[in-house]
Amino acid sequence: MTGAAAVVRSLELLGVDDVFGLPGGAILPAYDALMHATSLNHILVRHEQGAGHAAEGYAAASGKVGVAIATSGPGATNLVTAIADAYMDSVPLVAITGQVFSTLMGTDAFQEADIVGITMPITKHSILVKRAEEIPGAIAQAFEIASTGRPGPVLVDITKDAQQAEAPFIWPPSYELPGYRPVTKAHGKQIQAAAALIAQSKQPVLYVGGGVIRARASEELKTFAETTGAPVVTTLMARGAFPDSHEQHLGMPGMHGAVPAVLALQESDLIVALGARFDDRVTGKTELFAPNAKVIHVDIDPAEIGKIRAAEVPIVGDVREVLVDLDTAYRSAVAGQAPDFTEWWAHLNDLRERYPLGYTAPTDGLLAPQHIISRIGELTGPEGVFVAGVGQHQMWSAQFIKYERPNSWLNSGGAGTMGYSVPAAMGAKVAQPDRAVWAIDGDGCFQMTNQELATCVLNNIPIKVAVINNSSLGMVRQWQTLFYDGRYSHTELNTGHDSRRVPDFVKLADAYGCLAIRVEKEEEIDDAIKLALETNDRPVVIDFVVSSDAMVWPMVPQGVSNSYVQYARDHSPAFDQEA
Repeated sequence: MTGAAAVVRSLELLGVDDVFGLPGGAILPAYDALMHATSLNHILVRHEQGAGHAAEGYAAASGKVGVAIATSGPGATNLVTAIADAYMDSVPLVAITGQVFSTLMGTDAFQEADIVGITMPITKHSILVKRAEEIPGAIAQAFEIASTGRPGPVLVDITKDAQQAEAPFIWPPSYELPGYRPVTKAHGKQIQAAAALIAQSKQPVLYVGGGVIRARASEELKTFAETTGAPVVTTLMARGAFPDSHEQHLGMPGMHGAVPAVLALQESDLIVALGARFDDRVTGKTELFAPNAKVIHVDIDPAEIGKIRAAEVPIVGDVREVLVDLDTAYRSAVAGQAPDFTEWWAHLNDLRERYPLGYTAPTDGLLAPQHIISRIGELTGPEGVFVAGVGQHQMWSAQFIKYERPNSWLNSGGAGTMGYSVPAAMGAKVAQPDRAVWAIDGDGCFQMTNQELATCVLNNIPIKVAVINNSSLGMVRQWQTLFYDGRYSHTELNTGHDSRRVPDFVKLADAYGCLAIRVEKEEEIDDAIKLALETNDRPVVIDFVVSSDAMVWPMVPQGVSNSYVQYARDHSPAFDQEA
């Protein structure tokens, strides 16, 4: 068969159901072959970045590999942002791009770009295919690399002549991955050492990162947490990995984390890092982070261990398997004499009581975004999927929605990509058609990728979009308020209250064929959310007009110790430096 037919057949044999893409000259043979696909659903996006984020959302919601297809040159480079995003957040993604004829490569041919070279730093692997017979093996190994070890994106760039040529189709293909041997089973001695350290600790914290969700280790985490009785914090990428309603859960740590979660890490004597990478948004100023804590660091990627914080006990392995082994070893280490965390819990519970998550209602008569997002979470329930863009609305969504299960919260954590929400929600809805899927977006983010509403309408993908419209680049404006004396340089977007409303989001959504609603009064909030939840024949866009003065709290200013966390403006908890 032709190389193009081999692309389609390989995807079908790998169990792919849905792909997102946009055709162009260099990938046309593959698109022609798609006409004969028997089990492959291709969704035509309006921008290649949308294809990439949709594939990410699909992967993050389902645990399967997401697939995005684009042509050469600008088609491929438009995928770069989504590929970088997937790389930062460990999302299993395969990007298939067309390339100009191999005889033209290096000549600056029309729509030529060295996409393999461009993506080398932001993929697990990038493969250039110049011969038809290499296509099945290239795609098969791309899926293996993307989905095993620490998940991530893999690029397969296929020349047009390779797609047009004919070759025998051999399946399963044989291929070698020299040097690629992800370690899943941890070393027994490291497990024993970690168990002993936990048994000796008095103020431990389980610091849970997104790796727990990627490893599908939530049940194992819950078992281990209950075995130890230690407090649990879940990072922005790990929301839902451990139920918010669980009594051992302290909330989200980091720059905008809950005060008990931030100070628990800061005052701990032992941090058990599980699939987490000590990101700067969690640690604050690194050298001042958790000064008295020893560290057990569990990660499937050995490059993460010791990269930012030295670990007394490094453990390389799949966190799901490690947690099972660690649970057994810990039970043996304590032999029925579990350490007493009574004092530690008394202190943490006092922090919980004194510094609960809350917000101050706006004084300008406009809506409080925190209230809107809380109601979206409460009326939708824990079975929903909530996808955020980047900025204030992202933090409020992480804070004020209660997450009880993994894969219910999707966001761009590492890259912080504006425009992620709408296409990622689209992909999540394709993967989870029976769940209510919300794109909670800002007015700035929404304007970057809202053209994918057309894709949603035409492909019957009824997502719900809540635009938290403060008429500005909200998080940037918050920093300008706090750190730049209120000099609002180029952050006003003129989309909301008392502005020119360019664009008018209700008219825009209506033009796309969505149900469009504007909410400006508190008594309208619940009815709008309920109507959105009841509407499943088309997408819904709600323009929530909110106050531009609303801020995200708590907050740790950048470049200082987490000890200086503020639960409101100019208000910090009394922090015991000796604790």
